[in-house]
Amino acid sequence: MSTPKELAQAYFDGLRDAYCREGGQAMWDHFASIAHGASQEDLDKLLEVYPDAPESLLELLKLVDGTYYREYPKGKVCFYFLGSDMEGCPYYLLSVRQMVKAKGYFAQWGDYLINREYDDEPVDEGVCDDMDKLDFLHFSDCMNNGGTSQLFIDFSPSAKGVKGQVLRYLHDPDEMVVVADSFDEYLQMLIDEEYDFINEDTVDE
Repeated sequence: MSTPKELAQAYFDGLRDAYCREGGQAMWDHFASIAHGASQEDLDKLLEVYPDAPESLLELLKLVDGTYYREYPKGKVCFYFLGSDMEGCPYYLLSVRQMVKAKGYFAQWGDYLINREYDDEPVDEGVCDDMDKLDFLHFSDCMNNGGTSQLFIDFSPSAKGVKGQVLRYLHDPDEMVVVADSFDEYLQMLIDEEYDFINEDTVDE
């Protein structure tokens, strides 16, 4: 069984190989020449806000501190880094500071989902229905700046859910589903699916 550090490194290395396989080695090399891992100070701030943040996420952030319009000293990075259960749809990894800043943001607009206001907008039974207990770590936005889909780690599941489960929100038609019972399981899912969100179309963009 892999340690969180080993899993994060395996994911990172596999993503590099996927880019190279699809003709995107130049894109990867450019990304790798600019990006760097999060500082311990920033990781400590993340843990202050989200004390249950999974170790595998922290280890991934030690390798790259965000790919979503992230300003690094050597330049800006806007780079597909994650996927979900939606085939071919790539996502960005938010930086530590973006994750901290996003604390509570979902509650400002997502109450209609948590309160199950509309029968035609499915929400997984593992997601709680109490806005006062809601505790989501927003860690990823999809390719169109998050307008279509966002990913969360859920620390406030219902009795039928699992603390730390990964949720995928989709807009139009709206829904919220559990895609993995943990962040470790989520990363392993993307590895097992051979990073299918990286393909000729996404590499060419």
